[in-house]
Order: sequence, then C-alpha cells, then structure tokens
Amino acid sequence: MSGRAAERTSPAQPVLRIDKLLWYLRFAHNRVMARKLAEKGHVRLNGRRIERGHVRVRQGDILTVPQGHDVHVVRIIVLPERRSSALQAQSCYEILQTGN
Repeated sequence: MSGRAAERTSPAQPVLRIDKLLWYLRFAHNRVMARKLAEKGHVRLNGRRIERGHVRVRQGDILTVPQGHDVHVVRIIVLPERRSSALQAQSCYEILQTGN
C-alpha cells in the first residue's frame, strides 16, 4: 500500500474524529454538540479552520476551541479511548493559551 490508503490504515499513528475528541475531552456536552461546533467552523486544528466533524486528530495536534466567552488553545498529549472524568480528560491535553 502507498499514499493515502497507507496513511489511513497505519497502526503506528492513532487517530480520532474531532467530534468524538471534543466530546471525550469535555469541550462539548454531547457528540451532536461537538459535531455542530466543528461544522460551524468554530474549531481550528493546527491553525486550520475545521468545517467537518469527521476530521482526524492525532497526538501532538494543536486545537483552538471556544468555550463560553473564552478560547482555549491546547496540544493533544494522548488520545483518550473513551469519555471519562473531567480530571482524566484534562490529563490528555496541555493548555497553551486561554483567554479572549
């Protein structure tokens, strides 16, 4: 396999859909809200505006996510396997910047 097909099936680099990630990391109350947040273009992945809920996120990616009146810029340290407590979710990312 070569090209994009190999990229999609590579076991070395785990990926997670951005809508699931936003829900797992508790930036959204449910997956539907997470998908809408992504589809409305409010989220950026590595500086690029996201308009689809199926965009794949990898470890080390930088997310810019609005939350209330603030905007959080975070680096993904580890991709969570499921939605868990807020404390465990916060251990999956590093906050780079918070504010307006």
